[in-house]
Amino acid sequence: MSADQKTSPASGKESFEAEMAKLEKLVDSLESGTVSLDELVAKYEEGMRLLKSCQSSLQAAELRIEQLGKKSADSEQG
Repeated sequence: MSADQKTSPASGKESFEAEMAKLEKLVDSLESGTVSLDELVAKYEEGMRLLKSCQSSLQAAELRIEQLGKKSADSEQG
């Protein structure tokens, strides 16, 4: 995957890395203390959406790794 690729071709959603970068930028802006209350709430909501998406991506990657490990172990036994 190239560094400038922003979406996953299979799902059309942003890559994990792109979402993490957005989340980090969002957290920085929230910590700056310069946003209005309405903007703070909107950014918090967006942050929660990004967080859930990142967690989902990590869980999917973990499952894939576990499945690959199991396949590898099964092929070594057979």
